[in-house]
Amino acid sequence: MKIIHCISTGIFLLSANLYAQVARPVEPLAENPGNDGDGSFTVGPDYPKAPDLTDLGNPKGKQFQFSMKLADSKIFRGDDTTLEPSKKEVRTERKIFVYIPAAYKDGTAAPLMIIHDGAGPLNLVRNALDNLTISKDPKRKLPAFIAIAVENGGNDGKNSQRGLEYDTMSDRLARFINDEVLPAVLANAEIKAAYPKLAFTKNPWGRAALGCSSGGAAALSMGWFRPDLFRRIVAYSGTFVDQQDDDAPEEAKFPLGAWEYHSSMKLIEKSEKKPLRIFTHVSENDLRAKDPESTNHNWVMAGERTAAALKAKGYHQRFVFSKGTGHCDGKVFQLTLADTLVWLWQGYRAE
Repeated sequence: MKIIHCISTGIFLLSANLYAQVARPVEPLAENPGNDGDGSFTVGPDYPKAPDLTDLGNPKGKQFQFSMKLADSKIFRGDDTTLEPSKKEVRTERKIFVYIPAAYKDGTAAPLMIIHDGAGPLNLVRNALDNLTISKDPKRKLPAFIAIAVENGGNDGKNSQRGLEYDTMSDRLARFINDEVLPAVLANAEIKAAYPKLAFTKNPWGRAALGCSSGGAAALSMGWFRPDLFRRIVAYSGTFVDQQDDDAPEEAKFPLGAWEYHSSMKLIEKSEKKPLRIFTHVSENDLRAKDPESTNHNWVMAGERTAAALKAKGYHQRFVFSKGTGHCDGKVFQLTLADTLVWLWQGYRAE
């Protein structure tokens, strides 16, 4: 493992392409971003805030907020039978936050990034967009993607609405985002008034997902189960452990939940390689269990095994181990997120 105090910013130019899905027409392009920035890195013990994540006075985009009623959803209504009475603090509405950077040109098919658990890191992402979409350095530049932060449905852990949405091993969350959230963004009256020709790219290489903890596991599952929809993944302190509801239908196929990615079933190792680009992270003081083989409370082992499995399989992957930090530690975000985003979008070519 390489030891560094500031993540390498070497990123490089690409020529983007699409992957031919089984039983789908062959796509004319194929992503080939190269290996710059791939690998394993250790950061800390110092965590200065990266300048690109601060307000440098560059032109600002527009931010919007609206709500979606859970009862209106066909996918996550908040009334699943897996919910326990003690975990039924389900929101009646979930907030959606949308940031459209100044560099976006109305009418172009925009790339996008979904952020789980609401607006948490949105301020950092917003600054990164303001600063790096106008960068003169082609190796240090972001496309003008639209950031969409989606609030979870409420509570946490097994048998909760958040747990159902994020820890379930299925394409359900990917379908919810694609089929319900994205159309709601496009239909929002305030957004339409400001950007009457707003459109999202259909290119799955132009669609990313970011999350922390169970939100990180959710980001990976969105790409894993639906690489035709989402292909760029960011998981900080990923919950790659068994936190799926014990009475979920998915238990029949994936009995240990996200633990199956790297252990037990070893899905990453044994499945055909998927068209994904994946960032993962774990903190030195992330959640641990006394039993090193525990399937439900060993984030450190799970994170390290996930990264190792991705590397062995030949994925474009970047893994960060942060010294002296805890679960979903904000210090890690403020040091690494700009570099993470630049690496993540390496190889994307706008339409």
